[in-house]
Amino acid sequence: MSTLEVSAGPTGGPALAQQRRLVTAIPGPRSQELLDRKSDAVARGVAHTVPIAAVAAGGGVVVDADGNSLIDLGSGIAVTSVGNAHPAVVKAVQDQVARFTHTCFMISPYEGYVAVAEALNRLTPGDFPKRSALFNSGAEAVENAVKIARHHTGRAAVAAFDHAYHGRTTLTMALTAKAKPYKSGFGPFAPEVYRAPASYPFRDGLSGAEAAKRAIAVLEKQVGGDQLAAVVIEPVQGEGGFIVPADGFLPAIQDWCRDNGIVLIADEVQSGFARTGTMFASEQFGFTPDLVTTAKGIAGGLPLAAVTGRAEIMDSAGPGGLGGTYGGNPIACAAALATINAYESEDLAARAAQIGALMRERLDALKAADPRVGDVRGLGAMMAIELVDPTTGEPDAALAGAVAKDAIAQGVIVLTCGTYGNVLRFLPPLSIGDALLGEGLDVVAALLAGGGA
Repeated sequence: MSTLEVSAGPTGGPALAQQRRLVTAIPGPRSQELLDRKSDAVARGVAHTVPIAAVAAGGGVVVDADGNSLIDLGSGIAVTSVGNAHPAVVKAVQDQVARFTHTCFMISPYEGYVAVAEALNRLTPGDFPKRSALFNSGAEAVENAVKIARHHTGRAAVAAFDHAYHGRTTLTMALTAKAKPYKSGFGPFAPEVYRAPASYPFRDGLSGAEAAKRAIAVLEKQVGGDQLAAVVIEPVQGEGGFIVPADGFLPAIQDWCRDNGIVLIADEVQSGFARTGTMFASEQFGFTPDLVTTAKGIAGGLPLAAVTGRAEIMDSAGPGGLGGTYGGNPIACAAALATINAYESEDLAARAAQIGALMRERLDALKAADPRVGDVRGLGAMMAIELVDPTTGEPDAALAGAVAKDAIAQGVIVLTCGTYGNVLRFLPPLSIGDALLGEGLDVVAALLAGGGA
């Protein structure tokens, strides 16, 4: 078939039936047809996790070309937090497309870009004058944040942390800690990037102050505080395993950066926009970065990213030093304004906290019953379990992979992560209902117990 058809009935947004439904095995024949075409047409390095051809999504489900309806516990990696095809986002996009699709903001400015910048300046942590610049992806935002910090300080060195993930560009690969699949064979990487040990309470047992002292000692020894332009850190590490640092770690890093004139960059690409129960995860740690990078949940599924921060740092780059042809595309900006309004008007940060409480209760029960669940961690609707060998405590990546694969086969989208590949992460859209969320967790629990769904 040359095109995929959606069966009669609702095809998107909240009108979709909010239920898990398996009509065929996964993948079904129509999905398999698309996967075969993908194999012939798309580069092998562009992998996929869920073997379906998606044709509709909304609320807490993704529907495939065969009519299967899967519970979505991934949100396209924390992107569709307001819910897929949110009606206000759809309308904003349609209205903007009818007006104009592109002028390039660097050629002919438009209000949408400015309004998004104003919203980000208002919402991001810190009570000080701010500026924003818009880009296309999280990696592009991180790369520009480093560029700005280097220009502002006149220094070259940059520090990142163990278990970090910041992107797939040449610079952000250097910042990313995990070699496979992100870095292996793609070097050489950008120079003047240094790495410090992160706070990982489950594995290092250190207090926040102890972990910060260790990290600072490594950086002082490797490069020296007076040589660093920037420290880049995720307040909650995402791809590295949803690692929540010990209390006091981030404020201690912040104090050291300020004492040494280092620009502190918070990568909130995955943790930002109500995901953790506050608009930004940084707010929960007594932590105020100089620059914040955002993407993923910013625009309801459209590609948009940003760097926001102290005006004197952001303005250090001269005219023409920042930008990009598509950065702050007017359609993406329209989607972002509607998405940000939904976060605020629907109090989705509070909803994320509710979802987090429900998930933590269920996941803590799994841990109490199964010694292979070594740790339950996360904030709000960004939760995870780390699976281990119960005797040695060593990471059990095979178990995590098997549970995720089997959950998908039974109609529940679950993603893995972690430096060791042994973490199951849960990122449901904030539009998911409690019953659907509970059913998805029931499937995971049954698979861990070795039973059926």
